[in-house]
Amino acid sequence: MTAADSLVTKATTALRRGSAFLVVGGIGFLVDAGLYNILVFWGGEGPLFHAPLPAKIIAIVGATAVTYFGNKWWTFGHKPRGNAMREFAVYVVVNVIAIGLQLSCLAFSRYVLDLSTPMSDNISGTLVGQIVAIGFRYWAYDKFVFTGRER
Repeated sequence: MTAADSLVTKATTALRRGSAFLVVGGIGFLVDAGLYNILVFWGGEGPLFHAPLPAKIIAIVGATAVTYFGNKWWTFGHKPRGNAMREFAVYVVVNVIAIGLQLSCLAFSRYVLDLSTPMSDNISGTLVGQIVAIGFRYWAYDKFVFTGRER
């Protein structure tokens, strides 16, 4: 195998893993949003209409479980299986940190730059914050969560 072939193989592998990671995240987003809306708004007023925060917690837990298994078996499926309890615990910690990074972007925009329009909130909290959080999650999942050696 030439150096060029090796580079192409590495780039293809990185593209496949990155794409799988984004697809899993998209499915997790749909689970989060869908479950929340069912719990809060199903039929006009869902079972947790007057309790949106517990509904959001349930939706996040559901999405976290879905993305954990999707990333474990697909994105990082090339790595041998480790201790599932340890992996999931570290996975949750990484996600809490990622949420903190996303909130930090919003807080910086609001309280340091003194920007409070809907557009600035969406750019800083949703767009920039999500990009930072996604990059961190991908790196941390590979480095700390799914730590098996490559097959």
